[in-house]
Amino acid sequence: MNIHEYQGKALLKEFGAPVSRGVAIFSAEEAEAAAKELGGPLWVVKSQIHAGGRGKGKFKEADAGEKGGVRLAKSIDEVKEFASQMLGKTLVTVQTGEDGKQVNRLYIEDGSDIEKEFYLSALVDRATGRVAFVVSTEGGMDIEQVAHDTPEKIHTITVDPATGAMPHHGRAVAKALGLSGDLAKQANDLTIKLYNAFVSKDMEMLEINPLIVTTDGKLRCLDAKVSFDSNALYRHPDVQELRDLTEEDAKEIEASKYDLAYIALDGTIGCMVNGAGLAMATLDIIKLYGEEPANFLDVGGGASEEKVTAAFKIITADPNVKGILVNIFGGIMKCDVIARGVIAAVKAVGLQVPLVVRLEGTNVEEGKQIIRESGLNVIPADDLDDAAQKIVSAVRGG
Repeated sequence: MNIHEYQGKALLKEFGAPVSRGVAIFSAEEAEAAAKELGGPLWVVKSQIHAGGRGKGKFKEADAGEKGGVRLAKSIDEVKEFASQMLGKTLVTVQTGEDGKQVNRLYIEDGSDIEKEFYLSALVDRATGRVAFVVSTEGGMDIEQVAHDTPEKIHTITVDPATGAMPHHGRAVAKALGLSGDLAKQANDLTIKLYNAFVSKDMEMLEINPLIVTTDGKLRCLDAKVSFDSNALYRHPDVQELRDLTEEDAKEIEASKYDLAYIALDGTIGCMVNGAGLAMATLDIIKLYGEEPANFLDVGGGASEEKVTAAFKIITADPNVKGILVNIFGGIMKCDVIARGVIAAVKAVGLQVPLVVRLEGTNVEEGKQIIRESGLNVIPADDLDDAAQKIVSAVRGG
């Protein structure tokens, strides 16, 4: 689960990390009061969407101005002007895709006098099984581009979970950033605070880009991108309350209600599969035969008929879907349960596109019989390769 910048900064502030003062607003009418509360003389007006590259982004609407999704205001009138231009408009960045995201909230923040910019993030390093800090002197830039062009400028410091963050980790971060004296002490202190926040809140990723040194010699988190382990959210009701459903795909929201692993994609073939590995193989073979999957959907090993029905409805709700492939290998999941769920869903929502069903495993004959006797126009398949070829042919009019 992702949260907005202003929410991430509020969370980091709880752990003592240095952040600028700011006020979140949801309407243009709130801009003046927010600017007056902060006092100025410089304000930064930031679009709040779940995507990076906001500063270099472009609004689709002509009346939104041409200064991107992050703007420096030098007067209260400019704060009001920018707020009116940005709220309700669609911002397109390198991470949103061509459709962009609608800006429904802004963060008005104190301006900062910047002397240096750094990059700092914390994430789970799968290779070591530890939380790792990734730091670079190239702050404010695309970190992927830095890694490609100058990998020697990126440093990784892993933390043993048995000890947690210790002073030597902070010193390693300070050294990687070329900091000394009081700034090195600040970096050490910040490293420990960020680690504590990361672990305490079950984060998956914490990115601060840039981490700045102000002209008066203070470290400050100028941005905060935070995502959480969704499997641990039950332990953090305060974090769950930060969820912004307007930033999520409606189909993914519906899938989460039934504990379905669903991710919307850009293709035309809807997929319902049990098991993440089999789901990935199904997506791969669809691409092998020249078409694109419309989703990743894993119904899991213990899905009920209700769950399968919900999954099918979610797939058919996507207007881009031109055909559906059901690929089930029944182990814990029984093929007859899948078959009943598919039939129930088709009867509830109708079937307007070709449907290929491949069943194998537990109760497979019962499942196939249920499909045969349903009267549905279903294309049976013997194996995954056969199923992929048939659904690709069907969506192409074969």
